[in-house]
Amino acid sequence: MINCIILDDEEHAIELLKLHIEQTPFLKLVGAATDPIKALELLNSKEIHLLFLDIQMPGMTGLEFMQLLNGKCKVILTTAFREYALQGFEHNVVDYLLKPIVFSRFYKAAQRAQEVITAPAKETEDYILVKTEYKGKLLRIKINDIIYIEGMGKYVRFHIRNSDPVMALLTISGLEEKLSRDRFVRIHKSFIIALPFLQMINGNRVHLEFTNEHLPIGQSYRDAFMSQMREKVITNKPANPGDD
Repeated sequence: MINCIILDDEEHAIELLKLHIEQTPFLKLVGAATDPIKALELLNSKEIHLLFLDIQMPGMTGLEFMQLLNGKCKVILTTAFREYALQGFEHNVVDYLLKPIVFSRFYKAAQRAQEVITAPAKETEDYILVKTEYKGKLLRIKINDIIYIEGMGKYVRFHIRNSDPVMALLTISGLEEKLSRDRFVRIHKSFIIALPFLQMINGNRVHLEFTNEHLPIGQSYRDAFMSQMREKVITNKPANPGDD
């Protein structure tokens, strides 16, 4: 059973979500709030797996509220404004629901959340050891701290969160073969980026968190990269007859 809560400043929106949750056998509503502080209290006092979160709220937006979560639960965004879909993608939410929310669309989002929440954790190494430019020196780099990797001939430069860049005696192609494709993607002959830090795609450039750099997307890598990203983009398709 997936424990969920609702945060929305509109009571009628909460009531509709409650009805949808009651009709979904694997969801259990633990609580609902119109106030972000009350929602945080629920999150801190109970085991919550999923949050249905409104974006447009007075005092604190849903996107601002997400910064307080620290990954405590998965999020499905709800809003009346479809232009927020890209922002939702940037924050790695499970799904994005456009109000008024019909049950068929709600159920698809709930199923997606169930898959994400119940998926077994992958056993992956949380660090790598690399040879530096100094003979005999190996350096430990945490996988989750790598923002992007820059190829420089026989060397690569690791750009790391909250740390100075690290030079290592590796080729970018050789390193690419050893990195998880779920987390890292090559966007240029000289750049591999970490997808969790992807903040914006603007034309032929990407912007990553914790850096002021706008990295280019190489022509020969663009199609594969954008195809992978299209799977994450949420659009509002016309409802099928009978959806409601």
